[in-house]
Amino acid sequence: MATADDLPVLVALDEMCFGLMAWSTVAWTTEFERLSDDRVILVADEGTAVGYLVLLVPAAAEDPVDLLRIAVAPEVRRTGVGGQLLTAGLRRCAGRTVLLEVAAGNESAGALYRGFGFEEISRRKGYYAGGEDAVIMRLENAA
Repeated sequence: MATADDLPVLVALDEMCFGLMAWSTVAWTTEFERLSDDRVILVADEGTAVGYLVLLVPAAAEDPVDLLRIAVAPEVRRTGVGGQLLTAGLRRCAGRTVLLEVAAGNESAGALYRGFGFEEISRRKGYYAGGEDAVIMRLENAA
């Protein structure tokens, strides 16, 4: 579980992974302020944070969980860090429906999610800069 001490590293990692789409320091601070309410932030730590996952977990069990953000440092991608983060996150919301959004062109992320049982339920046409579609995916009964 992330702590406020992780904030600077997560901001930097987010900027590295998402560029112009990165969350601001203010946005990250707000996420940390909501940890006791409805947020779960998990960090993959190999001496320093190399990945993170952010979940919005509503109190009502019938409401879906939103996977808001997941990122892995480029130098450790394809080493299982993303899968470990996703496994840990899904354990936090076992039995619930989980929703996420991924850029249509992000084939490695899409493959990871499909490998965990997520299925495409819709698309937001031209959602991202440059006109790329956003793929909305759902997992029923997370394990």
